Amino acid sequence: MAGHSKFKNIMHRKGAQDAKRAKVFAKLALQITVAARTGGDPDMNPRLRTAIAAARSQNVPADRIKKAIQKAEGGGEGESYEEIRYEGYGPGGVAIIVEALTDNRNRTAAEVRAAFSKHGGNLGETGSVGFMFDRVGAITYPAAVADADSMFEAALEAGAQDVESGDETHEITCDPDDFNTVRDALVETFGEPQDANLAWKPQNSVEIDEGAAQTLFKLLDVLEDSDDVQRVAANFDVSDEIMERLSA
Repeated sequence: MAGHSKFKNIMHRKGAQDAKRAKVFAKLALQITVAARTGGDPDMNPRLRTAIAAARSQNVPADRIKKAIQKAEGGGEGESYEEIRYEGYGPGGVAIIVEALTDNRNRTAAEVRAAFSKHGGNLGETGSVGFMFDRVGAITYPAAVADADSMFEAALEAGAQDVESGDETHEITCDPDDFNTVRDALVETFGEPQDANLAWKPQNSVEIDEGAAQTLFKLLDVLEDSDDVQRVAANFDVSDEIMERLSA
């Protein structure tokens, strides 16, 4: 599928993670540690394999991954984390899902609620927008690794559900239960992906204007900057012209 990928526009704003790489590494390491609490062998722990895959796709060093697993095996000094999902609406009626991993539910809830309130959003109940998204395994490769037909054939053979190829990337989606199998097969053929994780894919997108986009991006930046927030998904779509102006 040639041209601009709406999924990439919706789920990831290029450069946002690069500018905060240390924080991203810390969050990914925490995901690995929490996942490893139920078993430190990735072959026997699918959740740990998924966490490691996400870390590798962001170039987290191997020794950092190893230390994160060892921390779990050492007991983690009594730390206890829980996963929480927040849902709500941002500027322009954009639906937002926030995934958090926290050792203090009250602190995280207060931070997320404040972020929505200060940036034209409204935090809703769990399930208030979740029905607008599909849970998928998402794997991204640079466009240069293969032509669209070759990537499509390899991904489908690996068990993927869909492939969107554009000028910059190939974006492969699959059932969450098949994520590790599909990723492993693609790694054998194309090497490590640019990104690989479980994601919330919007069923439809909301086109927003420049004013709403500017406020929305501030909200997303605040959410992503929280130490407790792991991932943020939103169903916005912004034109290339607006993205260029706001990125200038």
